[in-house]
Amino acid sequence: MGKTVRVVAYDASWPDVFEQLRAMLWPAVHHVARRIEHVGSTSVPGLAAKPVIDIDIVVADDLPMRTVIEPLAAIGYVHRGNLGIVGREAFRSPVGLPAHHLYVCAEGSMALANHLAVREHLRAHADTAARYGALKQQLAREFPHDIDRYVAGKTDLLLEVLRLAGFPKDQLEAIERANRGHGAVNVATRD
Repeated sequence: MGKTVRVVAYDASWPDVFEQLRAMLWPAVHHVARRIEHVGSTSVPGLAAKPVIDIDIVVADDLPMRTVIEPLAAIGYVHRGNLGIVGREAFRSPVGLPAHHLYVCAEGSMALANHLAVREHLRAHADTAARYGALKQQLAREFPHDIDRYVAGKTDLLLEVLRLAGFPKDQLEAIERANRGHGAVNVATRD
């Protein structure tokens, strides 16, 4: 049993929290990062979400990961590896910061493309975002102590969004395997 899965109504302060975190991260990674993206449900205005900001630091696809791991470690982030997702490295944040998930994603990786496609589709389609928010709230009520079942329950809708975004069949299958896998971390996001 892990932490309680909690989904809350959209909080208009989430973009500001992201900007504060981005401003803290950028000086450490500006020499290797191309940009920092606010992804996940907290990046979609009006969408219910777990109150955790998802952040992708985007780097060149040929960048040696140690060149970004080291400066992040210097400001208190702990590298957790790719958690089964190629092209994405996860980090545990230092104590005392607002709740967030930090990832370093290679430009052109499936993980980054997934994050951005879901974000952009939900921002552009309020009806789908409302459906997604309602689904997440329902799943949080049904599986408050089971993040894997919560993630698996969102998979069909996320695959629908990615199909509409033009993701090829092999990538959709890989995403589905990751989301429905035994303890695997969701490619899109665990929120």
